[in-house]
Amino acid sequence: MKTFNLVILFFATLVMISCEKKIDQVTNPKDYNVFLEMKENKSLDFAKSEIDFWQKKFDAAPNQITYLSQIASNYSKLFEITGNINDLYKTEELLLKSNETFKYAYVGTIRSLGRNYISQHRFKEALLLANKALAIGEGMKETQKLLFDVNMELGNYTEAQKNLNSLTDMKDFDYLIRISKWNDHLGDLKTAISFMEKARDIAITNDSKGLKIWTFSNLGDLNGHAGNIKASYDYYLKTLAVEPNNSYALKGIAWIAFSHEKNTTEAKRIINVVSKKHNSPDFYLLKSQIAEYEKNTDSEKQNLASYFKMLTDHNYGAMYNKYNTLIYADDKTTASKALEIAKIEIDHRPTPDSYDLLAWSYYNLGDSEKALEIEEKYVVGKSFEPKLNYHLATIYKANNLLAKLAPIKKELLASTFELGPVLEQKINNL
Repeated sequence: MKTFNLVILFFATLVMISCEKKIDQVTNPKDYNVFLEMKENKSLDFAKSEIDFWQKKFDAAPNQITYLSQIASNYSKLFEITGNINDLYKTEELLLKSNETFKYAYVGTIRSLGRNYISQHRFKEALLLANKALAIGEGMKETQKLLFDVNMELGNYTEAQKNLNSLTDMKDFDYLIRISKWNDHLGDLKTAISFMEKARDIAITNDSKGLKIWTFSNLGDLNGHAGNIKASYDYYLKTLAVEPNNSYALKGIAWIAFSHEKNTTEAKRIINVVSKKHNSPDFYLLKSQIAEYEKNTDSEKQNLASYFKMLTDHNYGAMYNKYNTLIYADDKTTASKALEIAKIEIDHRPTPDSYDLLAWSYYNLGDSEKALEIEEKYVVGKSFEPKLNYHLATIYKANNLLAKLAPIKKELLASTFELGPVLEQKINNL
């Protein structure tokens, strides 16, 4: 009888373990393989056909400068789809020509150039354009939206809140996604998700492909940050149902496979397919991170080398300064280079994020006291980003401030999905 009970207990335990594994398993290749195997890309083909159509019209009537905005808009879409940085610069070239011809008199074209500069991380130039549009006075609501976006990037949070307060229309999609971003900035993920869900409802009601892609993918991100991994996964699948070639959603699924399920094989399989369609340095960074987790030093170094080669072969401007700083800072031999870039970033955008890069550079150069001084003055209480909190916790430990470290470590352990397995291991060792 005793033996029988032990056998029952053994099998019950196996069932419980099996159930736990099923609950823990979120991704299923059957859900997204069809998107990885797709050969055609209708959005890409359409953007190219639109460029061809409007270019021919402009060539036939060069005095019709408004055609340039149509061409520019589609080059911008090409950049979103393929990641080809030259398409972003082509967009800028066309918008500059258009604005110069109109002598910067039309707010719509001015704002379009401002948004292009945001994509290039040329935030101060974007702010100048936004203020130029504001001075003209037309389309004030749209200009306030641009001003909010730029001020958030620059860390001008008081100004950003004023821009947001000038909108306040709960039926306006653009307001809802911005107040969602504002609450995310404040660390209130629950409210951020709630506003993004309201925006999602508008997107669905209007049956807008672009707005559905925006809200579904953002809800994928926000739910992931909140630890709602299944909801995050489902929203990425919803994104793909609307846009089958959406590389952002596929990358999100790859992150779930890696960070949540520790399935590096599947994560790499997804990344290797997606990176052929959307050629971006980000994928080399992700593969390097996976290799570090696998303790595959050769692969880690190889992917970092490929990342830096891509930055050398193409001019990405300041777009990857943050990542470069973190890579250089983590290596004692290049930490001084990280410090130089961090100072440039502070000049470009004096945000808590940029000051954290500066503090992290000083820490890795061995100056923990200077790092602590910067963190306490410019970062503590001003950002709720887990990566920044990890740096803060590490700097607290280096300064023997263990009482301040404990509550941050607790928060970090609740954010391991967002931070990834590599940092999860480091957090456990704090």
